[in-house]
Amino acid sequence: CHNFRAGVWKPRTKPGGFEGHGEPALVWLEEVKKETKMLVSTEVATPEHVELALKHHVDILWIGARTSANPFAMQEIADALVGHENLPVLIKNPVNPDVELWVGGIERIYRAGIHKVGVIHRGFSSADKTIYRNVPNWHIAIELRRRFPNLPIICDPSHIGGRRDLIQPLSQ
Repeated sequence: CHNFRAGVWKPRTKPGGFEGHGEPALVWLEEVKKETKMLVSTEVATPEHVELALKHHVDILWIGARTSANPFAMQEIADALVGHENLPVLIKNPVNPDVELWVGGIERIYRAGIHKVGVIHRGFSSADKTIYRNVPNWHIAIELRRRFPNLPIICDPSHIGGRRDLIQPLSQ
């Protein structure tokens, strides 16, 4: 299936940076869906984002790395998802290289009754100097696969590498 992915809300730590267009952009996503017949998806970080995305018929939600590291935010999002068991939800790995944080977020979404859960491995932040923008820490994704053998895992080599020349070797 084809999916149009758009960042309606862009989480930024520093105020003043582009933070997305919010609800008006959801109207644009509805237009994309109508014109192209593609599924549409966006990142959500709050219960309000979930409610607005559902109101505007977003097909797939994803939870970003900053949000997935926060158990309180994950629980609020899980609570907002109750009753939408057929909605696909993708959970990015937390920025911290901690499999338990990732597992906790996944379990909260499962407990909300969501049946279509997948994860996105986008690498982990590190203070160490490496060639990667986000260190892959493959052992964490492998451990996640061991615990959840049927969980779809999408790898994002461009996010991990941060450079075009690293995409192919990371994809191998």
